[in-house]
Amino acid sequence: MHSSNARILRLPEVLDRLGISRSTLHSKIQKGLWCPPISLGARAVGFVQHETDELIKAHIQGLTPQEIRELVTMLVAKRREVIR
Repeated sequence: MHSSNARILRLPEVLDRLGISRSTLHSKIQKGLWCPPISLGARAVGFVQHETDELIKAHIQGLTPQEIRELVTMLVAKRREVIR
């Protein structure tokens, strides 16, 4: 992913795309099954669209929770590459 292609999704949009509640998303984040949001300043947070797309595909493909945790770890590590 190139930083010029990065798009940030706000929480309501992510919840709408997933069809889950805020508490369910936070539970997934705590269990390592979803990438944590990034800070947008003050109290605002957002989710990287590319990460959201990849995780939706992983769920559709039926990846196991362990495989999804590994994907989350990889995606979060890639964030560091984008900002360098």
